[in-house]
Amino acid sequence: MLEKTPNSHASNKPHRVVTLAYDRLWPLEFGIAVEIFGWSRPEIIDVEWYDFTVAGPAEPIRTLGGMTMTPEHGYEVAADADTLIVPAWRDINERPPQDMLDAVKAAYDRGARIVSYCTGAFVLAHAGVLSGKRATTHWRDLAALKRAFPDVEIVEDVLYVDEGDVITSAGSSAAVDCSLHIIRTDFGAAIANQLARSLVTPPHREGGQSQYVEAPFQERSGQSVAGVLDWAREHLDKPLTIGDLADEAGMSERTFLRRFREGTGATPLKWLRRERVFRAMGLLEKTQLSLVDVSMQSGFGSVETFRTAFRDIAGTSPNAYRKRFELTA
Repeated sequence: MLEKTPNSHASNKPHRVVTLAYDRLWPLEFGIAVEIFGWSRPEIIDVEWYDFTVAGPAEPIRTLGGMTMTPEHGYEVAADADTLIVPAWRDINERPPQDMLDAVKAAYDRGARIVSYCTGAFVLAHAGVLSGKRATTHWRDLAALKRAFPDVEIVEDVLYVDEGDVITSAGSSAAVDCSLHIIRTDFGAAIANQLARSLVTPPHREGGQSQYVEAPFQERSGQSVAGVLDWAREHLDKPLTIGDLADEAGMSERTFLRRFREGTGATPLKWLRRERVFRAMGLLEKTQLSLVDVSMQSGFGSVETFRTAFRDIAGTSPNAYRKRFELTA
């Protein structure tokens, strides 16, 4: 987990997010960055949001779909970024322009958090910031990234990889997962969940890219696990078993396990563990409950089990997480 928060700089200025643009830009991933980091949503989120900037070439640029746009700032402003986002790159076989690579390297050398969406990982690799690090990209291009940059440790079946100072994500929709992870890191689970609801998307998707390589699984009428997920979230404080979930779904345990994995990419126990940690995050942010009470209300059998699960998923201890948000009773 990255310990830097949006207002942690000595200047006390908002955390500055710079998103790079380029000619023949893919607008979907670029739009995700604008939508999530460039819009504060004051009607639902009462925190100081990011200072958002787009940086690109000095001349107008074209986008896929026939639009033309002119960035207000050149690539040089990337050096002042606290977080730099690189959307999907237009051609994995094309080396990005040197001024774009210099912008990425300058931000990285200054200590910025570098984020790539989809094939934006190729830009990061060309800039030299992925050397010796774990990274991912769209499943279709993983082999190409590995061939071109053997010094990068490719992680295949994930939606994003967080190396602290560098975060890479998979295909287009994984850019949303990655961005919500960043919001959760910077502002906590409650704010990330509010934003996810505003976007009408899950706060966190389980599983990796492999579930999307083949054609999506079509559930049979009357046999969906979707309702079970909502039911389980309402009963996380209970010692739920696979049998309980299967009964709620009206399936045999064997059928339920198969359909759950096909629908979520995870096992029920792994999914429950993460959801319980997310509930614990919210309790730590909003209350002064003891760790014993937080553990019980989140459905963990013991404080020791809770601490282990929390550190595995949140990357820090419950006490350290609570301290970051400086809550009062």
